[in-house]
Formats: sequence, structure tokens, C-alpha cells
Amino acid sequence: MQTQDRVTASKLPDAIAASQNYLLSIQNPQGYWWAELESNVTITAEVVLLHKIWGTDKSRPLQKVEAYLRSQQREHGGWELFYDDGGELSTSVEAYMALRLLGVPPTDPAMLKARKFILERGGISRTRIFTKLHLALIGCYSWQGIPSLPPWVMLLPENFFFNIYEMSSWARSSTVPLLIVCDRKPVFPIDPAINLHELYAEGIEQAKYELPRSGNWTDIFLTLDFGFKLAENLNLVPFRAEGIKAAEKWILERQEATGDWGGIIPAMLNSLLALRCLDYDAADPIVERGLQAIDNFAIETADTYRVQPCVSPVWDTAWVMRALVDSGFAPDHPAVVRSAEWLLNKQILDYGDWVVKNRQGKPGAWAFEFDNRFYPDVDDTAVVVMALNQVKLPNEKLKHQAMRRAVDWIASMQCKAGGWAAFDLDNDQDWLNLIPYGDLKAMIDPNTADVTARVLEMLGSCHLSIDRYKQQRAITYLLNEQEPEGCWFGRWGVNYIYGTSGVLAALSLVAPQTHRYNIEQGAAWLISCQNSDGGWGETCRSYDDPSLKGKGRSTASQTAWALIGLMAAGRATGNFAKAAIERGIDYLLVTQLPNGTWDEADFTGTGFPSHFYLKYHLYQQYFPLIALGQYQKLFA
Repeated sequence: MQTQDRVTASKLPDAIAASQNYLLSIQNPQGYWWAELESNVTITAEVVLLHKIWGTDKSRPLQKVEAYLRSQQREHGGWELFYDDGGELSTSVEAYMALRLLGVPPTDPAMLKARKFILERGGISRTRIFTKLHLALIGCYSWQGIPSLPPWVMLLPENFFFNIYEMSSWARSSTVPLLIVCDRKPVFPIDPAINLHELYAEGIEQAKYELPRSGNWTDIFLTLDFGFKLAENLNLVPFRAEGIKAAEKWILERQEATGDWGGIIPAMLNSLLALRCLDYDAADPIVERGLQAIDNFAIETADTYRVQPCVSPVWDTAWVMRALVDSGFAPDHPAVVRSAEWLLNKQILDYGDWVVKNRQGKPGAWAFEFDNRFYPDVDDTAVVVMALNQVKLPNEKLKHQAMRRAVDWIASMQCKAGGWAAFDLDNDQDWLNLIPYGDLKAMIDPNTADVTARVLEMLGSCHLSIDRYKQQRAITYLLNEQEPEGCWFGRWGVNYIYGTSGVLAALSLVAPQTHRYNIEQGAAWLISCQNSDGGWGETCRSYDDPSLKGKGRSTASQTAWALIGLMAAGRATGNFAKAAIERGIDYLLVTQLPNGTWDEADFTGTGFPSHFYLKYHLYQQYFPLIALGQYQKLFA
């Protein structure tokens, strides 16, 4: 045995045990795992704005937001979209707005630095639509520059070429309430009253409140918007009252008993804004529950207060279960049994929005959050099924029935292209990303390689079956999605390392012989991306610059993904990239902290490619443990 092999073998058991012990130490008594889901500061800034609009700011510790925002400002004066990105304009404007709402004067040194950063990048006039919309709510931008959203959109039938169900679940749950907000175009009085004239690079007197032109056919949407605004000005909007009433009804029907809407802060904020426009009272039970739901997403420390965009207990719990069993826990260990029983109780047996396009499926899926019965998703459901398959429960019959119901639901959600999307079936009208309102390019939820791979991995690892034709269509979809370099795109994780790892894990189980060449290509690409320190990393910028595929400083989570993919490829082909795998394992062993954890600053989760990123605080814990556990089974 070589010296490196001996060192790895000697350190491995202790590293695994330390990681396991840490995860056990943070398990909730109810059985689940849950850690922070971090994003940029705009979520917290918009919550400050919401409470100012409702007049509920004094009943929350919003004074602590100032310390949080100051701690997130970078030396260049701006705030970041993701770690170390050099600062981002819209994010910085919203942070500046929140600080002004909290009483920080524009002459404060931090504000002067921020103002300089913002003006150098074009000021408010160059920000995204949603930033401008939030500013318009308090008179810091004109509604004239916001796209019109006519409320009659609510009345378009489900069989029409466009209706609200052609938008992604997250866009739909955020947009329906904005139909009310954009119809009313409110300017709410707030205390302290502010303006942001100093953030207009061209000067407030020269500001032009208009939608930007592209110089191509998409400018037809600007013509439509002009027509919508003209109809508003002339009070000739058809079915206006009916549309508003339908939107209000839709919002009320989709509020969870816990107060959440859609399980995400944008939908929750926008729904509460819509209710404010409809003159609901802050003491109304619906509003009270909604505000409490936002409070539940907040993290308060002794000095700071911040708000998460979402919470991930189902996702985190399923992955921790897999990590513990992969690394040696018995399938009937009390910790994993308790978590599995918690997951079984979270299975959603109600029909959600998915039924609009999927008339055949029956409920049985899981969502990402504690409560989100209208929007379960394929990715979470597949991971939960794999986690349940790895454990042994007192009631195995109930477990298997739950798994079968979930697999049947997933099978019914296959898109016509052959893959799976996250939340909906055939939600793929890409033209919606071209409308002015859709400048985050996240209006649809098409099938993707990473979610499709998760489904196939579930089928292969759990020895479950769906219609053979459906499975072959999915495999064909994945093969068609492979990039010339051999990698696959990662929609929900950063980025090609994530996508490639998932596809290799899937193909190694369902098509190891027939598609050996594709597997070897993917593995070779991963090896080519390994950093000199033995780890792997990829910057969020790879979504915008293809030359950055697989490039970036090493992180624990992305190193683990690469190792998982390489070990899966080795199992499929019999050719293990032993040297690359050893170096990657050594990277994890060397970077593990004494308490069994790993630390990484980079954002490796994706919300909307190019526009919104996430840092799952448990990614750097359970994925490395999975990699170490799989390595131990294979080699140690």
C-alpha cells in the first residue's frame, strides 16, 4: 500500500465518525434536520419594506437589520448576489433602500460608499424590474416604468395558449398577487418618509421611467405594454373587477394553515402586499398568519436579524439520512428511523397546482419545506424515496406504500421532452422569459438534466420500476443534454459539476453498459476540472460564461459531488480514476475541522441561474460525508 493510501485509510474512520457525530448533535428532537438557507440581502431588505408598509415594523426587531446589512457590505461599497462576486447593482440598491428605511442618513460613510458603487453602475434606472417595483411602492420610482399586468390574465382559461399555469410555480405564486398590486399602483406612506434621488445617475430630473428596448422582435411586448397602460389611463381595462376578485380568491385558497404561500418569501411578500392593496387590516387573521410565516423564516442573533428566502427541512433531512447510512449507520439506527417517520408524516396527499396539467397523477409527493401542500416537487420526492429505501422501519408496509405512491406520481410528471422538471408538467413556453416583466429569466420550469437524473437514480438504486418506454425516453433525454466537453448542465446546483455528478450517478445504475461511452466522457471531464489542491470548485459565473465550466476555488460540497460522480462512473465501467479520487478524498480529510464539519463561503446552490443563488449550510456537511462513506465501502 502506498503512503498516501495508508494515510487516507488511517484518517478516514475518524473523519467519518466526527462528521456523523456532528450531524447527530444537530438533529431536531422531532427527527428532522434543518440548517440555514442563505441568499443575498434583498430578501431581508424587502421584508423591512413590507413591515414599513403594514406599520408592523415596531413589533419586529428590525433595528437589528441595520447591523446585518452593514456586515454584508463589501469594501467596494456594494452588496453581493453571491459570495465574492464584486457586488451587484440591484442587490445594492435594495440594501441601501432598507438602510434608509431604518433611519440611516445618506451622509453616513457606509451610505456614501454604497452610493458611489451604485452610481458607477448606472443607478436605479439600470436595476431589475422587481427592484424598481419595490421602490415604486414608496414613491422612489414611477409606476410608469413598471410593466403592466392586467388582472384579466386571471380569467384566461386553462386550455388557452397562455394562462397563469404556463408560468413556473414560483413565478405564478409571486405574479398572481402582483396582478392586484400593479393594478392599484399604490404609493404607501411610510415613517420615515424617504426619497432616493441621490441614486439616479442621470439626475432625478432627467430620469426616464420606461422599459428598455432590445432592438429586435421582442419590442412588440413594449407595444403591448403601451396598450395596457393606455387602457388603464382611460379606465377601459376589460373584466378588471372580475380579475381582481379571482386573484384575491386564488391567494386566499393557497395560503397554508401556517400562513405560508408557496413556501417562498417572494410569494409571501407579494401576497401580503396584495392584501394591503385590498385594504385588509393588519389584525386580520389571514394577514396575522402571513406575517407570522415570514417571522418563521427569520434568523435572529444577539445583534442581527435576517430572513431566509425559503426553508429546506425535507431536503436536508433526506440527504442527512442518506449520508448517515452511506457512511455506515445501520438501517434501523434510531436517529434515521425517527427521521424517516417524520418524513412519512410530511408526504402530501392533497392535489396541488400540478393537477392542472397532470390530470392522471394522484398525490403522494414531498415538498421542500415544512408546509407547502400546493407545490410538492419531483427532486425532493425522488431524494426522499431513496432515503426511505435505505432505512428499515417498524412499519415497512406503510413505507413501501408511500414510496410506491410517490414513484407513481413522479412517473405521471414526465414531460413530453422525456425529462422531468421540478414542479410542473410541460411548463416550457420560453417566450415568457422575453417579456419585460420576466427579466430574471425564470418564468418557466422546463425539464432539466439534474432533476431527470435524480429520478433515474431513484429507480436504479431502489430497484423500482416505471413504464420501460418512459425510462428509455428519460435516458435519451439525458444523452441529448450532454455537452460537447462531456458534462451536463446543473439547473439547481452550481453548475456543471453538480449536473454531471447527478447524471453519472443515474447512468451508472440504469445504463452502465449501453452508455458506457457517455459515462466515461463525463468522468473524464470531471478529472480534467480537478484543482491542484485535490478539490473541485465552480463559480456561479459559469452560468454566464461557458469558458468557466468546472472552474473555481475548491469547496467541500462541489468536491463531494465530483467524487460521487467519479465513483459512480467507476462502478459502472470498472475503471476507477483512483488517483483523482484519492486526491479528492485527501482534500476533504485535510479541510475537515476538528468538530467534524467543513466550512465554505461560496454559494453552491442555484435559485435562478445568473440571477439568484443559495448557500445551503448543510451542503458542506452531508455531501462530503456521502463521498467519504462511499469511498470507504469501495476502497477502504
